[in-house]
Amino acid sequence: MTTRRSRPGRGDDELAATQAAQAAQAAQAVEGVVRDLDHGVTPDRDALRAAVRVFLDRLAARAPGRSVEVRVPPFAAVQVIEGPRHTRGTPANVVEADPAAFVALAAGRLDWAVAVADGRITASGERADLRPYLPLL
Repeated sequence: MTTRRSRPGRGDDELAATQAAQAAQAAQAVEGVVRDLDHGVTPDRDALRAAVRVFLDRLAARAPGRSVEVRVPPFAAVQVIEGPRHTRGTPANVVEADPAAFVALAAGRLDWAVAVADGRITASGERADLRPYLPLL
């Protein structure tokens, strides 16, 4: 077996640079998608996917846990909020939103109660209220 030698710090610097570039791209995607939604323009699908993932990651960081499943099909889903953990079958607490509605909600452009009332977001279960964690910007 051969071992790979690397210069100390070089890999760390490259990794940091890659992560910084990815963060900058994600921020640009979020800004572009929010701007498009503000102007009634359909966002680019790849940018919308990136924005959804950024906001889901922020939500998971802000509300760690596994009692509520937040679904944004077809792009991603996360489990958030402390409490009884879901393990099998259909979760008791689910929030589901279309990607544009989720981004608008996360960016503070859409009110939770309005989104739930008009069906852009569905929330079921006693813990499925994300208002304490929103907006995410």
